Amino acid sequence: MRLCIASQYLSGGSGGIARVARLTAKVAHQQGYTVAALAAADTQPVDDLPVPVRVFGQQRLRFVLACQREALSTGHFIYDFPGTGRAHVPIPILARPYAVWVCGIEIWEGMRPDYRRVIEGAHTIFSISNYSKARAEALHGCFARAQVCWLSTYEDVAAEVRRDRQSGPPTALIIARIAEDRYKGHEPLIAAWPAVVSKISDARLVIAGGGVRLGEVRAAAAASPAAANIDVLGFVPEADLETLWQRASVFAMPSLGEGFGLVYVEAMRHGLPVIGSIHDAAPEVNLDGVTGYNVDIGRPDDLVDRLIALLGDPGHAAAMGQRGLQRWRENFSYSGFQSRFAPLLNGFTGGNS
Repeated sequence: MRLCIASQYLSGGSGGIARVARLTAKVAHQQGYTVAALAAADTQPVDDLPVPVRVFGQQRLRFVLACQREALSTGHFIYDFPGTGRAHVPIPILARPYAVWVCGIEIWEGMRPDYRRVIEGAHTIFSISNYSKARAEALHGCFARAQVCWLSTYEDVAAEVRRDRQSGPPTALIIARIAEDRYKGHEPLIAAWPAVVSKISDARLVIAGGGVRLGEVRAAAAASPAAANIDVLGFVPEADLETLWQRASVFAMPSLGEGFGLVYVEAMRHGLPVIGSIHDAAPEVNLDGVTGYNVDIGRPDDLVDRLIALLGDPGHAAAMGQRGLQRWRENFSYSGFQSRFAPLLNGFTGGNS
């Protein structure tokens, strides 16, 4: 059976929604589907997937026309989020069943009317978490039929954990884009750092990620009384992230808007304890008091206390990190995603034969 996966990006390192599309393509290929993959915004060839990918370099009209051509030979479509679902062919003679992934902020407050039309017209809706589904349903009332499928890393093998991790300075790491929405947690971490350093003098905060507000974050870090203990790296290429993971003691991203939090499960794969927040899907992934902590951003002392508890007690951090690694093995390795998604995929298409 031929299946079209139409996405915004399919290249590695292009964010969480791209990971959704990449995971979908990998499972579809392993299930025996003939996959046509279209990437609207990628500009360079994508050659690390087991399916051929056509890239359109932000040329939206070409992408839409390609979707229409695919409808001549493809029985089913999967879109990575409602934005790309707008390219689905409206011509009755070319109408094909389609599924759409929903992730988080695009379906919460302020959801666009054209996104709602895509969701209402979908044969199947896949949600990346129970939290995303429940929040969207409470706001809009058209998500009750969404099928929840947790995401995963792209690997089945745990990262090699540096044995001398405890020999370096206690380090909290955040890897996240620094965008206009301000929800990833950069500012609360910078605000917490003077109090952390007052208890742990060599504690370091490492901020990795680019974005339109990088200058603002750099300025806030430079103005901090603990500026000497904060490193703002900006964008770090995917190939260089492993060094940061190996040097970190804790992964901290007290975000307000994670629909799932793929970077949390990547931290677990590296054996790191996680600090998330209570305000989004983090508690669904990161078990408070088990694999890390989820803090109330409205209570700044919560974040300070949890950072000090983990950075000041390497044994405690390592134990939580090991429990996180076990949770990754049981739930968030690629094989876990494959076992969850394959039945949903075959249920949508009627099975590949």
